[in-house]
Amino acid sequence: MKLAVVYWSGTGNTQAMAEAVAAGAKEAGAEADLFNAGEFDASKTAEYDAFAFGCPAMGAEELEDSEFLPMWEAVSGSLSGKRVSLFGSYGWGDGEWMRTWQDDAPCDILETYICQELPGEAEEAQCRALGEHLVK
Repeated sequence: MKLAVVYWSGTGNTQAMAEAVAAGAKEAGAEADLFNAGEFDASKTAEYDAFAFGCPAMGAEELEDSEFLPMWEAVSGSLSGKRVSLFGSYGWGDGEWMRTWQDDAPCDILETYICQELPGEAEEAQCRALGEHLVK
């Protein structure tokens, strides 16, 4: 099983989550590659069995629109039949951006996970579990 963990992070919070997701997948025996949103495009989707996409809540609880959103719009249509999870961090609000992101996705989403600010030990464990679940 090969997993792509693709994320955008402005403060490092979502990056820490991405690293934990990848670590969980590796602990479960999978190969996991980390990509910043600007490094990933639709031509790479055929190389992977599963995907974890991470983006923090921005502005009025929306996806980051200069790098992450264009990448997501370009690749999401090619994810049909693949195992896909979403994750991200937020500073305020109630996670509405994640519900909207999941509801609007053109592919099936296996699960989502959000945490407020920098993930602590418990949140990192949840991210590792997300990575493990994606590849089992």
